[in-house]
Amino acid sequence: MKEINFNINYTHYEHLEELETQDRELCEQAIAALETSYSPYSAFKVGTAIRLDNEQIVLGSNQENVAYPSGLCAERVALFSIGVSHPNAVVKSMAITAKTERFEITRPITSCGGCLQVMAEVEQKQGSPIEVLFYCLGGEILKVKGIQSLLPFVFVEDRLLGAS
Repeated sequence: MKEINFNINYTHYEHLEELETQDRELCEQAIAALETSYSPYSAFKVGTAIRLDNEQIVLGSNQENVAYPSGLCAERVALFSIGVSHPNAVVKSMAITAKTERFEITRPITSCGGCLQVMAEVEQKQGSPIEVLFYCLGGEILKVKGIQSLLPFVFVEDRLLGAS
């Protein structure tokens, strides 16, 4: 038997003003994406902004549906949109934020497991990591370089692609 430990590396920022201009812009675009959230059931709005290798920014927001689980998270809305509209683009970075009128959000929200899996597959497809900014409105930001830090046991099965 062997016990193995792993570390999660991230950068912590206290305020939006501490970020480099491109990262700050991405967080501001994620805030703008909140306005397109359709979340009448949870009242929990999530917005994401994704920067592509050509510097274009693609937005996504969570979309709920009364027939659970027919809705979709903001991250997957944006990533699947990129898959359709920009199939050969490389995702460089993304920012995710949330707001609700029901309670105060005091720390950055992070992506669900399903979104992390999709993000990991995008990384695998493009052969490069994605920088992710988790932004708490008016507060701290966590910056992660690559999904491996968030999902160390990502599901990868090359045989499904026909590889042996």
